[in-house]
Amino acid sequence: MSAPTLIRSAAADGMTERFDPIACLDERVRQQAALASPSEPGRYIEIQGAGQSLHLQLGKDPLHIGRGLSAGLRLDESSVSRRHAILVPRPNGARILDDRSSNGTFVNGRRVQQADLCNGDVLVIGRVVLRYVEV
Repeated sequence: MSAPTLIRSAAADGMTERFDPIACLDERVRQQAALASPSEPGRYIEIQGAGQSLHLQLGKDPLHIGRGLSAGLRLDESSVSRRHAILVPRPNGARILDDRSSNGTFVNGRRVQQADLCNGDVLVIGRVVLRYVEV
């Protein structure tokens, strides 16, 4: 299921307000992310906004995703738990782990406790839609 499909299905469920995931990013994350498509080989998280997309390069350490101040990818959105998920780099990709979140972690439309990620997988963290990209 693509990101536009996920967004359309959320709108069909009664969520009609416009939501820009880039607006809920922590300023530190916005400064680290690149506006252009990734040119260097590596793994990225793509955050699709209303008129632009940001690409956050993943390092070798686990990336904590959540609303809490200690999260590496801090999403200031009420549907995101303080400690929502952990993205763990692996030799052949990455793995997402749900960190006992209230609203769950979804990969390609399926709620998961943990899942190996492939290029192009769509992650939904609360109301925030992200995409895992390998270059």
